Amino acid sequence: MTAGKAGADDAGLRRLKQRRDFLRVAAKGRKAAREGLVLQGAPTPVAEVGSARVGFTASRKVGNAVARNRAKRRLRAVADLVLRGQALAGHDYVLIGRKATLERDFAALCGDCRQALRRLKLARDGGPRDGNPREGNP
Repeated sequence: MTAGKAGADDAGLRRLKQRRDFLRVAAKGRKAAREGLVLQGAPTPVAEVGSARVGFTASRKVGNAVARNRAKRRLRAVADLVLRGQALAGHDYVLIGRKATLERDFAALCGDCRQALRRLKLARDGGPRDGNPREGNP
């Protein structure tokens, strides 16, 4: 097991990697669009219930391959800060990049994710909002 996988498992977030999981979340889940990202969420199938799972995607509308990869890197960083502490176990989340994902201020991008989680009612109550001490947790 690599250090990256161990860290993701310890945090309670696993990765969605199979297309069928992305399609299931899109078809059966709920979504909230914000300026910097779109968040989709759905309960995990009974056979795979456990910690929360998260996937990342960006379409060609975002830009070329370099731009899409940069957008997904930014979304992974947002998930690390926001979803790590707020994701509900037994749920799958998909973060979809937008053109604004590339230019939007990182703190605003984190705020977009928190707002989307609250709108979908898929955030844990209580505890810190995220792992970023500079933003001041309410």
